Amino acid sequence: MPERAKVTSLEAIEAFRSRLIVYREKAGRVIDEVSEEVLRTRMWLENDRITFWEGQIRRKHKELEMRQQELFSAQISGMRDASFVQQQAVQRARHELRAAEDKLRVVKVWNRQYDQRVEPVAKQVEKFRHNISHDLANALAYLDQVIKTLAEYSEISVAGSAPKPVGEPPANGQSGEESNP
Repeated sequence: MPERAKVTSLEAIEAFRSRLIVYREKAGRVIDEVSEEVLRTRMWLENDRITFWEGQIRRKHKELEMRQQELFSAQISGMRDASFVQQQAVQRARHELRAAEDKLRVVKVWNRQYDQRVEPVAKQVEKFRHNISHDLANALAYLDQVIKTLAEYSEISVAGSAPKPVGEPPANGQSGEESNP
C-alpha cells in the first residue's frame, strides 16, 4: 500500500507563489524600461545627434570662414603680431570643424550599426518577456492547482481516519460481525 503524502505546509507553496507573482511584476517593469530605452536611444541617434552635429558643423564652418577673413584682413594691413594670433585662431577653428565632422561620422556609423548590434539582444529581451508573461502565467496556474489539490487532500486526510490494519478489532470493543440475538 502506498504511503500517505506528508503535506506539512501549504503556506510555503503559497508564499513561493506570492513571490513568483512579485518577481513577474518587477521583471515585466524592467523589461518595459529596457524596451523603452532601446527605442529612446534609436530616436536619439536618428534625430537628435545627427541634427545636433550637422548644426555644429554649420556653426564651425561659419566660425572658420570668419577667422580666415580676419587673418586675410590682418595680412593685408601688415600687422605681424595680429597675423600670428589670427593664424592660430584659423587653425583652432579648422580643428574644431574636423572634430565636429568626425563626431557626425561616428554618429552615422552608430546609426547604421544600431540594428545589427542591438537587435540580437532585443530579441533575447522579447523572448524573456514571453517567458515572463506566458510561461510564468502557466506556472502560477499550475501552483494554484497544486495548492487546491493539496488543500483538498489534507482536508480528506484529516476528516477520514487512517485505515485500520486487517484483523484489528474496532475501537468500540465489538467484534467486526453483528451479533444475532
